[in-house]
Amino acid sequence: MTGESTNKMGLSSLTLFSVCAVLVVDGLTASASIGPSSISWWFITLVLFVIPYGLISSELGTTYPGEGGIYDWVKRAFGFKWAVRTTWFYWINVGLWMPAVYIMFAGMFAEMFFPEMGMPVQIAICVALTWLTVWICNISVDAGVWVTNLGALFKVIVIIVLGSGGFWYASQHGVANEFTAASLMPSIDSGLGFLPIIIFNLMGFELIACMGDEIKNPQKDIPKSILISAAIVTGLYVFGTIGILMALPVEEIGLVSGIIATLHTLFGDSACGQFMIYGIGILALFTFIANMATWTMGASRAAMEAAQAGELPEIVAKEDPKHRTPVGANVITGIVSTIVILLYGLTSGESDDLFWSVFAFSSCIFLLPYLFMFPAYLKLRMTDPNAVRPYKIPGGMKTQIALSVICFLFIVQAVVLFIFPDIATVTVDWSYSAPVLIGIIATIAIGEWILARATKHMKGETATA
Repeated sequence: MTGESTNKMGLSSLTLFSVCAVLVVDGLTASASIGPSSISWWFITLVLFVIPYGLISSELGTTYPGEGGIYDWVKRAFGFKWAVRTTWFYWINVGLWMPAVYIMFAGMFAEMFFPEMGMPVQIAICVALTWLTVWICNISVDAGVWVTNLGALFKVIVIIVLGSGGFWYASQHGVANEFTAASLMPSIDSGLGFLPIIIFNLMGFELIACMGDEIKNPQKDIPKSILISAAIVTGLYVFGTIGILMALPVEEIGLVSGIIATLHTLFGDSACGQFMIYGIGILALFTFIANMATWTMGASRAAMEAAQAGELPEIVAKEDPKHRTPVGANVITGIVSTIVILLYGLTSGESDDLFWSVFAFSSCIFLLPYLFMFPAYLKLRMTDPNAVRPYKIPGGMKTQIALSVICFLFIVQAVVLFIFPDIATVTVDWSYSAPVLIGIIATIAIGEWILARATKHMKGETATA
């Protein structure tokens, strides 16, 4: 028994796991594009959304421990069909998100080394990186783990350099943007379209709840680790955002080139400065690959297990006999990513437009399961009141309803703003919104077709039995 408990995760390892899972670099420039008011929006989101979301994840994860996470909670609350939809969105989102990440990679790579690089070459780089990721995830779990661990370390280094560099630059050259009480006040203006990125960047804290059986003291440590890691992650995001805003005027912050442009401003053209630009830039690029390896490994594993249970097409269930990796799901993820890269590459002219269109589309798919999670929490509170809840959110049902509704509405507004970023001005840019909306509808439709097949499969098994 002693050896068993020694290997289990304590508070520090749980907190590190959550920080590594949630913290990303590729959304910093979009956050900074909101301007100084983004700092207020970070803290508003932390208090009104992340803390309730973390508490709900803590209760669900300690009450229903295991590896299912959102899938398991939705299945318990609403049944098999909604669970299949959840699995589909969770898995396919990675293949849709990967193009956005690698579009940013290619744009930053071009900015650093080949400023004249055309879009066709950048698209080729995106496709090559997609299949590099699939290869990493296919050869072994160990290969993916070391890539992930290095990526987590590099993320923190990049953000700390951007933040501290921004403060140093401001002390030497002055601040590039005004940080006044008025500019820091949250406002609904042209930056509204980038607000969903703050929600997106803070999603994933429920992942630690899936480790319930591996945790020494889930009752105390899951809630603590989620709240501590939420504060750390939010703090790092704010620090990195301020660093960019200290160095670059808002109007000069590009979604793709923003990080490299900031590094150029911070470190200049000296030999030492060039070393820092290339060094930190390469670390940032590596974090993009690490992000995709992390999410591909996790999502493909879940998809393979769902397919082996008959909930996704049989081809997704294919497992490498030697490495035990989900090769079927990994390869399909690569195919989906390649198709999306090529489709969007043919329709978007600039890398910023291409990045944001693909990112918004994939983010909407990523957020859909969370629209099921918060109602599932309420449903389980009402239909399974006698379940042992090692951690239980204080307050009566009115409190639980309020927390769930607030979280649900935060996700709804993020999805709406990803599709219609100019909604505050009561205008719609259909050249942007239509492809995003069509992509979402097509993804949902394919999911419904898969659900129909899975339902038929389940009925067939029941009849045979």
